[in-house]
Amino acid sequence: MNVRPPIDSSTPTAVLSVAFNSDASCFSVGLESGICIFHTKSCLLKASRDFNAGVGLVQMMGTSNYLALVGGGKSPKFAMNKAIIWDDMKGKIALEITALTAVRGVQLGRERIAVVLQNSVRVYSFAKPPDLLHVYETADNLLGLCCLSDRQLAFPGRTSGQIQLVELSTGNVSIIPAHSSALKAMSFSPDGELLASASETGTLIRVYSTGNCARIAELRRGVDPASIFSLGFSPSGTMLACTSDKSTLHIFDVPHPRRSSTHRSQQFGPAGGTDSEIGKWGILSKIPLMPRVFSDVYSFTSAPFEAGDEAAIGGIPFSEGTVLGTTKPPKGVIGWISEDSLAVVGAGQDARWEKFIIVDGDDGKRHCVREGWKRYLGNM
Repeated sequence: MNVRPPIDSSTPTAVLSVAFNSDASCFSVGLESGICIFHTKSCLLKASRDFNAGVGLVQMMGTSNYLALVGGGKSPKFAMNKAIIWDDMKGKIALEITALTAVRGVQLGRERIAVVLQNSVRVYSFAKPPDLLHVYETADNLLGLCCLSDRQLAFPGRTSGQIQLVELSTGNVSIIPAHSSALKAMSFSPDGELLASASETGTLIRVYSTGNCARIAELRRGVDPASIFSLGFSPSGTMLACTSDKSTLHIFDVPHPRRSSTHRSQQFGPAGGTDSEIGKWGILSKIPLMPRVFSDVYSFTSAPFEAGDEAAIGGIPFSEGTVLGTTKPPKGVIGWISEDSLAVVGAGQDARWEKFIIVDGDDGKRHCVREGWKRYLGNM
């Protein structure tokens, strides 16, 4: 196994935020001093900009020169209630959207900008000046959960645990009763055909078809509750990765409505159940009246990743009400590099990039193996 040597920084800088672009070819980080962009595959620095002030959120628009920025940290570059659309080619602000309350998240598309507040999502046109197109009320959304595809927008519903799925061309809203507790993580597949979600409980991940809102899979991360960090579909949409505060990366097979997996070890039924005896519990899953955990679909492979135990960054204690860049640093953020490799990236004082590959073992099963890691600010 080729394990890359770690690259350490003698003066570690706290990373306030980390996020992948839409195709996960790059990831962007917000710092107390500015922003950086790295190539996902190599973890080499692509670009950086020193603002001498904090950026609590950076979201790239695909591979374009536009980034959405929100101030954060001990000395924010921008007001917390502003979403800044930054043109990095020109090195200046392209658009500015001001809200009445702190901005919790921003999703950037070629035609739409979704600004996430604690109790609403506001959709603007990507124009100068931006026109407010829609306002959608939500349950408390301090995490800024929101997913944007070419055709749809997904975010929490007004009732805790529900998802609102908006058709961008028409503004039509569908409600998905996804979970009985508040949402913790959401992700579209790259083609926008699937939507995965997890709740604060963190034991089950549910996958829905965005075409008809039907649930097509229910995946069990584990029996014990966990805080889900990230969900991420493979490029084909036939696998789903999950990270949590258990410091374990899980990878599941997923039934895609338009594609079939050549590696599928479990045959899914219409509701995501399995008709195969291959699985975590083997023949036990076929015994009548056994608890449902014996028949649930589990990950086909898992591997440990570095989550750390940082409670806060910037010396500011963590609480749900704190602003971007002073909350608990994001960890375990997933970006797929190819159909058989992915990166897991974290923020904080110990900001790491880890690369994992899926390999076929001698036992006939697929295994997830860590190929290398870096403290990525060390190579700036």
